[in-house]
Amino acid sequence: MSGENQLLAKKILEKLGGAENIASYTHCMTRLRVTPVDGTKVNKEALKKIDGVLGLVEQETLQIILGPGKVAKVTEEFGKLVDASGGIDLKERAAQKKSELKEKNATPFKLLLRKIASIFIPLIPALVASGLITGITKAIVQAGWLPAESQTAIILSTIGGGLFAYLGILVGINAAKEFGGSPALGGLAGILIINPAVAGISLFGTELLPGRGGLIGVLFAAIFIALVEKRVRKFVPQSLDIILTPTIALLITGILTYLVFMPIGGIISDGLTKGLLAVLDMGGIVAGFVLGATFLPLVVTGLHQGLTPVHLELINSIGDDPLLPILAMGGAGQVGAAFAIYMKTKKKRLKRAIGGSLPSGILGIGEPLIFGVTLPLGRPFLTACLGAGVGGAFQAYFNVATVAVGVSGIPLTFLVHAQQIVLYLIGLVIAYAAGFIFTFLFGFNDRMAGEFE
Repeated sequence: MSGENQLLAKKILEKLGGAENIASYTHCMTRLRVTPVDGTKVNKEALKKIDGVLGLVEQETLQIILGPGKVAKVTEEFGKLVDASGGIDLKERAAQKKSELKEKNATPFKLLLRKIASIFIPLIPALVASGLITGITKAIVQAGWLPAESQTAIILSTIGGGLFAYLGILVGINAAKEFGGSPALGGLAGILIINPAVAGISLFGTELLPGRGGLIGVLFAAIFIALVEKRVRKFVPQSLDIILTPTIALLITGILTYLVFMPIGGIISDGLTKGLLAVLDMGGIVAGFVLGATFLPLVVTGLHQGLTPVHLELINSIGDDPLLPILAMGGAGQVGAAFAIYMKTKKKRLKRAIGGSLPSGILGIGEPLIFGVTLPLGRPFLTACLGAGVGGAFQAYFNVATVAVGVSGIPLTFLVHAQQIVLYLIGLVIAYAAGFIFTFLFGFNDRMAGEFE
């Protein structure tokens, strides 16, 4: 298996123009993200045709879809090949990063959303693990299989819930890092928000609440402390930098956090929560259909990761998340569409692509199916969206909600309220069926699959 991953990494590196054309690289749950020095040296069509490459996305980085699990192993081999050729030229990387920021489509809004996504993407494994342990434990307790006061239940709850108690610190660390500051100071910005001692502060006759402003307040504070740190460093003598710069940055940020960031973060958090709930209450199945049907296009752009703080704020504010089950139907519609294509097509390469991507799609990782199957074919992507909309309408009608954040598909079952598990699974099957029917009847024929010859 190691040899297979090494061979795939070698083929990818060749089509990218060799190690000297790699300015930087990293990976997420499904994608190898590469920044080439010279984009014209990349053979994109050849990249797409490599066995094991499920798709290609072109944004500020070149994103090669490899699938969950596989991507980490291939990236490791990819890194070994790059290092064996002399590694990455840091000057080239800096120059490339600067040129990326000048791209025409890199609007300030898109860049901000992508920065926010970059803050939360590294936290996804921890969120998934903690969410599953928390959700399964609550389901077992509510089913009466385990007493809530038992040591086993307490230990499992402690293991699963620890992340959510201190998530602000990790978000602060990543936010400061993303905006050019010291990670440790970003962590301190998170502590400023969640510190229980905040309850002893009274400003203008109002007592502050620990955690007020939530992750939005943490983002404000962490980004601000990074900006202050960089600005102060310009004026502080180098010999005193380690003493004065962090001290001044923390003091200024701490005061503004309690005077400005926590109150404003609280107002935004409340408005966001109440706004979403009002949309779902008033829009009902229509809102569910629209939200479910439009989620896949967000995944294509990669901006769906920017919704993570929204999900977390809903849980923080009202105790559960009614948005996640609706958006989870995006992947379900995709799975249904893939099954329909598999049944109708006679092309072996397309069948292999679907067979390799379906397991991860069922388990909530939809990108291999999107970029490797439905999006290249065109119309099936739209029928998958329609199937997702039908499933989203069902979830909205029954107000299905999760108690934690995690991947969609079948694993999300463990995060749904115990009394709603059957409803969620029915909605999942409905989305599968709708995606299948729409695609089978008018979403696909083999003439569309020319590139899978």
